[in-house]
Amino acid sequence: SDRAKTVTVFYGMRLLLGVACAGAETYFFRGVAQRFGSVVAQHLLVLLMFSSGMFISCCAFLPSSFAMIMVMIAMGAWLREDPQVAVLAIAVASCLGWPFAAAAGIPIALDLMYRSGVKDFVLYAAVSGLMVLGPQVLLDSFLYRRLVIAPLNIVLYNVFGQGGPDLYGVEPFSFYFKNAFLNFNIAFPLALVSLPLWVLRCYLLRRKDLFSWKGMHRVPALLTLTPMYLWMAIFFTRPHKEERFLFPIYPLFCFAAAVTLSIIQELCTVIVLKFRWFRVRNLVFIPGVVLAVTYSMLAITRSVALCRGYHAPLDVYGELHYHAAAESKRHPTQLFNVCVGKEWYRFPSNYFLPDRRWQLRFLRSEFRGQLPQPYLKSHNATWVVPPHMNDMNREESSRYVQEDDCDYIVDLDMPRSTLREPRYSEMKEKWKILFNSTFLDVSRSSSTYRSFYIPLYYDIKNEFVSYNVLQRVTRRTVKPI
Repeated sequence: SDRAKTVTVFYGMRLLLGVACAGAETYFFRGVAQRFGSVVAQHLLVLLMFSSGMFISCCAFLPSSFAMIMVMIAMGAWLREDPQVAVLAIAVASCLGWPFAAAAGIPIALDLMYRSGVKDFVLYAAVSGLMVLGPQVLLDSFLYRRLVIAPLNIVLYNVFGQGGPDLYGVEPFSFYFKNAFLNFNIAFPLALVSLPLWVLRCYLLRRKDLFSWKGMHRVPALLTLTPMYLWMAIFFTRPHKEERFLFPIYPLFCFAAAVTLSIIQELCTVIVLKFRWFRVRNLVFIPGVVLAVTYSMLAITRSVALCRGYHAPLDVYGELHYHAAAESKRHPTQLFNVCVGKEWYRFPSNYFLPDRRWQLRFLRSEFRGQLPQPYLKSHNATWVVPPHMNDMNREESSRYVQEDDCDYIVDLDMPRSTLREPRYSEMKEKWKILFNSTFLDVSRSSSTYRSFYIPLYYDIKNEFVSYNVLQRVTRRTVKPI
């Protein structure tokens, strides 16, 4: 059946996102080449190509990933002197993606207002807003049967809501610094020093392109570095921190690091010429090459470590999908429940369940927040607020089923257990392991060996557990549909 091909749809969507991201990267690359020259563009190409941060973000089906793609288009258009496209891309990122992406467009707006005038910028913004937000509000309001401005609702809830930004996901100030270093290794500190290094370059070399708009015809180089710093100033200081919140500026980390590498190469050239070290003038590119090669090797090992350590959920759900498709044919009137407990947040998508007779259900775990709930099955499902919902992330007991209601359980077999999180793999009279794959046990593995893939040491020094799909030993009795 067509539903049996849903996994292909899942990966096909990721493929389309990857192609879109590659196209946006190309557009961004050309904008950088046009404004900064081939040296910065070449460094940017290498940094984007090998970045483990881009590896995990470009194909993720998340609003912030879509916003990242549109921010790259906006930056590329800005650097290529195409203000209409830049404003439209920020509007699409903010309205259809993630409203907080508008923060990356603030420097673009300031530049356009200064060079083109406030009137032209307001015109660009108004036309772009009507083109994007108008149809969105009309469609959402029709489906929800009331006026809905989705970007505004997101801002009101997350910034001004009762729970505020510290309702859940509160992390220490160092969280983003550790995350950025893991995903960009040495490129992250290079990105952090790009703006002060650019200022130092202009001072030492007596360059005039620090704040100058070059006769109102070129984007000031210093201003193009500010979106990254502005985003960091906003999000690094918020109590609620998640890796995905940085996705929109992942390409900007690469851009800022590329600027730093080009400055290092330029300063090396100036020093060689100043002291007349003509014998080594052809070697001034070596520091940049060494840094780029080091970055690329670390980035590759990080990407490999992520795949080796955390790929198990996609492996077992892929196997479950094909098993479920066969079971559906053997039992065409049977209903099936696939249950998850502590692993609820690693369920990839309903595309891995072959048809509507297979439902995802939740078992109690140590997580005490509010779990997702599907839409009602009535004709007015989008019109009404479902019961048992709250906006304070309080646990809703209506989400849970009992273990006896499950046909399959997907679980990470940790060595420790609690009353709410038992080891189902040890209940051999009830459950048998259908599929399993290895998964990195973060709690028992050193960050030194798990962060990057070191051949031989990665498998020896880290601890792994089994990620299981368990099937009920005795088929439960259910009423046929």
